[in-house]
Amino acid sequence: MVVEERYQIINMTRGVELATSATMAANFTSRLIGLLNRSSLLPGEGLIIKPCKSVHTFLMRFPIDVLFLDGAGVIVDMYAEMPPNRMSQFVSAAQLVIELPAGTALQTLTLPGHQIEIQPILGNSIS
Repeated sequence: MVVEERYQIINMTRGVELATSATMAANFTSRLIGLLNRSSLLPGEGLIIKPCKSVHTFLMRFPIDVLFLDGAGVIVDMYAEMPPNRMSQFVSAAQLVIELPAGTALQTLTLPGHQIEIQPILGNSIS
């Protein structure tokens, strides 16, 4: 049995959940691949890319919401509904990026300056 870590992502400023089952891309290969092997992100899913200061959506098949967080977990920049085949700016203050299904930021009224918390979910595993 292989254990796959999952995370819950919460906008603490608004008191709303952004993702119930996000995964982490924290090594070169997983950051490089990101969401390229996915056909969509379902509501509640997400990808945390760490470290990260810029993203692209080249070769992706769907739009995403992109949150750039500083070391304190504050959103320092964001792209709502970033379409495929685009590249973000380089965000020097960013320490990590959270990619969410398009529309999540608008639905939850998530904005730059909001405090985000990432919590591990215990007991998740895959065979």
